[in-house]
Amino acid sequence: MRKYWILLTLFFVGLVVSAIFPHDYFTWFLEVFPAILALIALVLTFNKFRFTTFTYSFIVLHCYILFIGGHYTYAEVSLFDWIRDVFHQSRNNYDKVGHFMQGFVPAMVIRELFLRNKIVKAGGWLGFVTISVCLAISALYELFEWFVAVASGRAADAFLGTQSYVWDTQSDMLFALIGATSMILLFSKVQDKQINKLGKVQ
Repeated sequence: MRKYWILLTLFFVGLVVSAIFPHDYFTWFLEVFPAILALIALVLTFNKFRFTTFTYSFIVLHCYILFIGGHYTYAEVSLFDWIRDVFHQSRNNYDKVGHFMQGFVPAMVIRELFLRNKIVKAGGWLGFVTISVCLAISALYELFEWFVAVASGRAADAFLGTQSYVWDTQSDMLFALIGATSMILLFSKVQDKQINKLGKVQ
């Protein structure tokens, strides 16, 4: 249980630090809210379904990306301002890291759920269905951003983080697709080994 407490502590440390003098609390709340929802869901289901430590670790990493985006706003993360200037980019691209992880980590979660609950058998269809679900999640999040922007007006500009890029929504979904595909191609075997180890322990 110690490893789970460590991950939980890391989550709350990141959450609290991100809440110290953020860009604005409205944007901070919108950005970290998915992480808080994920924590609640994982805690409530912990005794019924326990993910591998491998998956939990990447979930916490994804949460930290959300925390950083919430603290600075995705358009104003300092490190990516520096990267923009050094490589002569037209915008701060930290949001693309967030959307890559929005595909990568859900793919890890969904694939493990499908495999261990025997919803989809291992093989090509598992990867295809996992990526499809991740794309659906990405599209749903873009709809959520649109709804918040319409409902709150200019207060949601920092949350949207389009930076006047007309294809921002489409590129966000593309990066989620790349993230999900990367997880399937590069980490499926690693995840399978972690699932097998978990089975032996149980």
